[in-house]
Amino acid sequence: MRVLSGPRRRGSAAPELAPLTARETEILRLVGTGRSNAAIARTLFVSEATVKTHLTRLMSKLDLSSRAQAVVTAYETGLIVPGRRDA
Repeated sequence: MRVLSGPRRRGSAAPELAPLTARETEILRLVGTGRSNAAIARTLFVSEATVKTHLTRLMSKLDLSSRAQAVVTAYETGLIVPGRRDA
């Protein structure tokens, strides 16, 4: 797992996320909010298999080995801001 710099303001582009597509970034944001694959699929109107594919690809691109690391990455890159409910 890569060590990321401190949290960023919401909406600012984190260079660590540059390899991700817009959809992969959205999946990472939703994973960061604690949603299950099924809940993400319902939110985005895609199949659960599609969510799993995006999650697998983004985790590979970011060299993450667990969903927990993905959640930490979402926070550290500013996709999720602690204490905000609008994610």
